[in-house]
Amino acid sequence: MPSQSTPDPTGADTSEDGSDPTAPPLPEETPDGGLDGAAGHRETSLAVERARLLTDVVTRLRRALRSSIRTEYPWESLPMAQIELLQTLAAAPLRVGELAARQRLAPNTVSGLVSKLLDAGFVDRQADPGDRRTARIALTEAGHRQLEDWQRAHERRMADALASLTTADRDAVMAALPGLEHLARALASPGPAEPTQRPAPGDTRPAGQSPPA
Repeated sequence: MPSQSTPDPTGADTSEDGSDPTAPPLPEETPDGGLDGAAGHRETSLAVERARLLTDVVTRLRRALRSSIRTEYPWESLPMAQIELLQTLAAAPLRVGELAARQRLAPNTVSGLVSKLLDAGFVDRQADPGDRRTARIALTEAGHRQLEDWQRAHERRMADALASLTTADRDAVMAALPGLEHLARALASPGPAEPTQRPAPGDTRPAGQSPPA
C-alpha cells in the first residue's frame, strides 16, 4: 500500500516515513558506489573532458618545446625514444631486458634503439659483473655530454618562455607543478589489475581457473 501523507505541525506535507513527497528524488548509487543515471553520466563526461584538455595541452607543450629548440640545435632531431634511454641509463648501466621493462617496450624494440646509440657512440657494452654471459648498456662520455646539452637547451628555452608570461600566468604554472608531479607518478605506476572473471552459476572452480578441455 502506498504511504499516506500525514499533516505536519509546521504546515509541511510529509509521508509516514518522514520524507517530503514534493522533494526531487536524489540520484541513486550503483552497487560500486557510483551515481546512477544522469548524475553519473555528467561526472564521467566531465572527467573525459578534463583528460582531453590536459592531453591536448601536454602534447602541444612537448611538441612546441622540441620544435623551438631544433632550429638552434640540429641534434634535437634525435628521437625522443633514444633520449629516454639515455636518461634511464644516466642512473646506472642496465641490461637490454631491464631497459625494456623500465621503458615498457618490447625487448627487440629496445635492441634496435640501443644499436643506433651504439653506432652514434653514445653508449657501449660492458661486461655484467653478476653474469659474464650477458652485457650491460652504459653511457659513454659522449652520451653524458649529449644528455647534459639536451637538458640545458630545454631549460634555457623553458626559462625564456616562462619569462614571456604575465606574473599571474607564471605563478599559475609553478603552482600546478606539485599536482603535475603526482600525475606523472600515477601515470608511471602500473595500471589497475584486470577484474577477475566470475565463475558461472554452479561452477565450483576457483575464480580465474580455465575450464577443462
